[in-house]
Amino acid sequence: MARYCLDTSGLSNPLEYMPEDIHATLWQRIASSVSSGVFAVTTEIYDELALLRGPIGVCINSHRDSLRFEVGDQKWNWQLYLDHTNRMLRDYRAYISEYNGNRKGTIGINDMSIIALGRTLGLPVISMETLIREPQAKRQRIPNICMMENVQHLTFSDFLRMEGIKL
Repeated sequence: MARYCLDTSGLSNPLEYMPEDIHATLWQRIASSVSSGVFAVTTEIYDELALLRGPIGVCINSHRDSLRFEVGDQKWNWQLYLDHTNRMLRDYRAYISEYNGNRKGTIGINDMSIIALGRTLGLPVISMETLIREPQAKRQRIPNICMMENVQHLTFSDFLRMEGIKL
């Protein structure tokens, strides 16, 4: 059963700085988490995660059906997800990069999808984005929107601590 919603950066950033060939035991534990179904992702996020290379990428591609929460699938309340998504795209339009000339350093539509999934499922969102402490008129990131939506935000290290993963 899913316990976390996963943004692409939640794995891609740690993978970049802790490569599988050096931190093999860590990534075997992460692969075990993927296999056991603890992560939930939207189709948009899955499509990004599926591009990861190496053993973790193979693992993600092997567990598409357990990871991906698709609109129309009766295993979850996708209508509530669409309601949250539509409201959030409207309410946070000023912060969404695709609506503002692809402004750098702000939130994208795919990011909004994983927050909406977290809100729908009542699960924390894992990403490696950092909170913008001094809110700006047009710059918000995943942790900021999570805070506004009452969705818990976790980093990769927070996830490891919650799961008791130590090496």
